[in-house]
Amino acid sequence: MSLAGAFFIPKNTKGADKMRIEVRADGLHISGYVNVTGKLSRPVITPRGKVLETIEERAFEEAIRNSGDVTVEVDHDKTHIYARTSDNTLTLREDAIGLHADVFITDETVIELARKGRIRGWSFGMYNVQDEMESRGTDELPVRHVKGLLLDHVSLIKDMTPCYAATSVEYRADEAVDMELRGIGMPPEYISYEQKPDYTEYERRIENL
Repeated sequence: MSLAGAFFIPKNTKGADKMRIEVRADGLHISGYVNVTGKLSRPVITPRGKVLETIEERAFEEAIRNSGDVTVEVDHDKTHIYARTSDNTLTLREDAIGLHADVFITDETVIELARKGRIRGWSFGMYNVQDEMESRGTDELPVRHVKGLLLDHVSLIKDMTPCYAATSVEYRADEAVDMELRGIGMPPEYISYEQKPDYTEYERRIENL
């Protein structure tokens, strides 16, 4: 079976945490790990200050169960929604590695971004974060252990820097919440599997004529 399209494999990744994007006849299929659990982040700015952060195992499992409708955006732009859990165009699960997403998108704008190799990585938004702080040496950053959270959205990264963390105040059901954004820096490498037709024989005939 041949694929009518192409997929991306991120550079500098090992094993199962790769992001994969396939352009097929029916639309855009994206799968991969949005976050790896139990792994220390780079230094990030959070409501707790500058810390190293790790999301504990099973935190995403509970989040998927309790978060309701989680949407897919591009660069955290809430004005356009491209997939969502409520209609199964976004499927989320936590396994032994971390938070895994399967996304199906039919929007031509996003499909064209994929064809041009402009999707650069994953990000997600979380709120109602439950955590514990671990103090370390005086010259070391504390570690923030995220034990619980609610998921707001998953975002494909186009123009933003994938390796980043940000916070903002948003309103959900008229209640102010601290929205925290987390990104994964896995810039994809474009690999085309489209077969180009071989015109060698026709070119030879034209030359003979």
